[in-house]
Amino acid sequence: MRMAWPGDTFGGMQAVGRLAGGDLGVIADAGLGIAGAGLIAVAAWGWPRLIGSESIAGPWWLLALLPLLLGGPLALRRRAPLVMWLTIWAGIALLCLLASNSVRGLAFTFVLFAAAYSLGAHASFRRAVAGLVLAAPVVAVISGKGDLALALSHQSGPLAVSHQFDKAAIALSSVQLLAFWLAGVLVRGRRRAVSLVTRSAALQRQAEQAAAAERARIARELHDIIAHHLSVVVLHAAGARAAGGADPQTLAEIEQSGRQALTETRRLFGVLRGPDEETDRAPQPGIGELPALADSLRATGLEVSLSIDGDHAALPPGVNVSAYRIVQEALTNVLKHAGPARAEVTVGCADSAVTIEVTDDGPGNPVPPALTGGQGLAGMRERVAVFGGELRAEPRPGGGFTVTARLPIGEPT
Repeated sequence: MRMAWPGDTFGGMQAVGRLAGGDLGVIADAGLGIAGAGLIAVAAWGWPRLIGSESIAGPWWLLALLPLLLGGPLALRRRAPLVMWLTIWAGIALLCLLASNSVRGLAFTFVLFAAAYSLGAHASFRRAVAGLVLAAPVVAVISGKGDLALALSHQSGPLAVSHQFDKAAIALSSVQLLAFWLAGVLVRGRRRAVSLVTRSAALQRQAEQAAAAERARIARELHDIIAHHLSVVVLHAAGARAAGGADPQTLAEIEQSGRQALTETRRLFGVLRGPDEETDRAPQPGIGELPALADSLRATGLEVSLSIDGDHAALPPGVNVSAYRIVQEALTNVLKHAGPARAEVTVGCADSAVTIEVTDDGPGNPVPPALTGGQGLAGMRERVAVFGGELRAEPRPGGGFTVTARLPIGEPT
C-alpha cells in the first residue's frame, strides 16, 4: 500500500488552486491587455475626446506600435510584471522623445495605474522597488519634454499649460502611481500571509496524521510481541497441565486467561489495521538486523558506518524494535535530504538504556526534514515518547545533521 507522503496533500491543494484560478487569471490578464491597447488605439487613431484623452501625435509606425507597447504588456502583469512595467515606460519615453506628447487622459491613466498596481502585487518586493527606480528617469524625461497628468491631476484651461501646473501635475501623478504600487504591495503581502497560514495548517494536520499513523504502527508491533509471549504462556500452561506437573485447576485458569488476553489483543489489532493492510506475521526487526539495513542502503550509494556496542540480545522486544525503526528512519532522511553524504550510526546497549546517534556530513538541506514537509521526525518522537526517552534532531555546526535518541529500559518514570 502506498504511503501518503507529507507533501502530497498540500501539493494537491496547490495543483487544484492552479487549475481553478490559472486559466481565469490568464483570460483576465488578456482582457486587461486588450482594454489597455484599445484605449491607446482610440487615442492614437480614433476619437480621443470620446474617452477623455488628448490626441496622440507621431510617426505612423509609432502610432501603430503604441497599443502593443503601452496596452499589450498588461497581459503579462502576473507572469512578468517587471517586464510589463519597463515595456510600458519604454513606450512612453519613446512617445515623448519623438513627438513631445503629453501623458494625460483616460488611456494613460488606465494603463499606468493598472501597471503600478500589478507591479506591486505580482513582483517580488526587490523587483517592485527596482521597477520604480528604473521608471524615475522616464518621469524626468517627461518633465522636460511634456507633462504627466493622470486622474485627479488632469485639468483643462490656461492653468493646464502653465509651468507651475506641470510641476504640480507631475508630482500629484507620481503620488497616485506610488499609491497604486503600495496597494499592490500590501495585497501581495496579505496574500502571502494567508498562503503561509494555510500551508502551516496543512503541515500541522499532516504532522498529526503522521503521528497517529506511527502510534498505530507501534501498537501493531507491540501486539506482535505481546501475542508471541501470550502464546508461549498458553502453550506452557497447556503442556504442564497435560503432564500433570502442577495443579490442573490453576493451570486451566492460566490457560484460559492467556487465551482471553490473546483474543482481546487480536481484536485490538483488527481495529488498528487499515482496511487494505495485509496481515504480516514475519518477526519484527531489531538491532540485530541493522547490519542488513546498512548493506541495503550502501547498495543505493549511501556510505554507512555502523557501530553496535553492548549486548542487544537481552533487550525488551519493544525497545529493540523501536531502536531499529529510529535508525531506519534517520538513515532514510539522510538518503532523501542530505544529498551525497556519509552516515555514521552508533548504537549503545546498556543495562539502563539504549542510546542511538546517527550523523551525516551531507551538503543538502540544512533545515530539519520536519520543517520542510517530512514527518519522519514526528514518528521518531512518538517512538521515544512511548518509553519516556529523549530525542534530539539538529543541524551540525560544520554541516550535516545529527539525530540522537535515548530509550530507557524498564518502566517509564
